[in-house]
Amino acid sequence: MDDQTRTELEAAAFRRLRAHLMDKRTDVQNIDLMNLAGFCRNCLSRWYQEAAHERGIEMSKEEAREIYYGMPYAEWKARYQTDADAEKKAAFDAAFAENVGESG
Repeated sequence: MDDQTRTELEAAAFRRLRAHLMDKRTDVQNIDLMNLAGFCRNCLSRWYQEAAHERGIEMSKEEAREIYYGMPYAEWKARYQTDADAEKKAAFDAAFAENVGESG
């Protein structure tokens, strides 16, 4: 497989993952994704931002989140985010430190 085709297939898979998380599984909380898989929607938006920076494109965290979420992050949180209990928050802190790092 040539590099262009591989890139196109990878991009299609990313778009499908994004659509699945954003359109079909809004019930799945970021905290649960992070606790189970070590990444969440915010990680995906950060990876998008990092890819932009690698190509010399300036993009803030909030800009990347708005591109990924298709709306301002605050709006997403108001629509879909639910409160997490202390146990989930503690598990998140551990998963975040392990997978993202202390500074995020």
